[in-house]
Amino acid sequence: MSPAYILKRILLIGYTLLVVSLIVFAITQILPADAAVMMLGENATPDALAALRVKMGLNDPIWMQYLHWLSGVLRGDFGVSMRTGQPVAPAMIEALGRSLLLALFSIVLMLAVAIPLGIVAAVRRGRAADLGVSFLSYIGVSLPEFVTATLVVLLLADWLQWLPATGYVPLTEDPLRGLRHLVLPVLTVSMILIAHVSRMVRSELVDVLHSDYIRAARLKGLSKRQVLFKHALRNALLPTITIVALDVGYLLGGVIVVEEIFALPGIGRQLIVAIQARDLPSIQAGALIMATTYAVANFLADICYAWLDRRIQYD
Repeated sequence: MSPAYILKRILLIGYTLLVVSLIVFAITQILPADAAVMMLGENATPDALAALRVKMGLNDPIWMQYLHWLSGVLRGDFGVSMRTGQPVAPAMIEALGRSLLLALFSIVLMLAVAIPLGIVAAVRRGRAADLGVSFLSYIGVSLPEFVTATLVVLLLADWLQWLPATGYVPLTEDPLRGLRHLVLPVLTVSMILIAHVSRMVRSELVDVLHSDYIRAARLKGLSKRQVLFKHALRNALLPTITIVALDVGYLLGGVIVVEEIFALPGIGRQLIVAIQARDLPSIQAGALIMATTYAVANFLADICYAWLDRRIQYD
């Protein structure tokens, strides 16, 4: 992978985020919320509201407000929350860390389970193992997050009482308790991802195992294990990388239900609270941070593509 391509992709990410920032700022401007009223309350005097609007630049043209906001974002300043009166950036970054922790554990568990299941299903195509994996995958894909979460809570927290049902404890405060509180949300999210990725691995591996170069490798006298792990699996995993990169976006924005059920204060939950409270700076920060994380995840997926398949050259 050439340095020129990396620079090109970084510039593309920057351009994409610039467009996203324009869209996010434009949408928040048409929301029925007055920043001055949100901060001072409905009982504030007209003079106090007018003075705050001047101080916050709310009377400036829209383009000037956008440039002022964007310059703050580039410095890491997303403004002050209308709901709490505190700087937005620290709270959103902390919430992002919790969501990324959930995403990291979920992806690790998913890869550890989904790839072996996909391999077994592909190697034993049409047999009981394949049918069993396919059946479980269909169930996992079909069940919504709130149903899976409810079943997990009922089984492991209510009936067996092995784990706490809700809550969050920082790992830095108490690692053991923190991990215990993360188990149920990680299991819930992982079950959905495992069902999705195992089907992908199985489908791609079946196609690869019937390709010409695999037959040629077998004719050379290579063992089934060598053919599978040295040749077939490496190429079959390429589409899986794209799925995992897309799942990062899903994990940050699509598991709001899971964060709500398990009272996990991640960035998705923070964004929902901000929307309900019409907290414009928090909405802008949450959307932009999630878009940035999603763009970086796709960039890393391209790097993994080139690492797994040397034939792929990015110029």
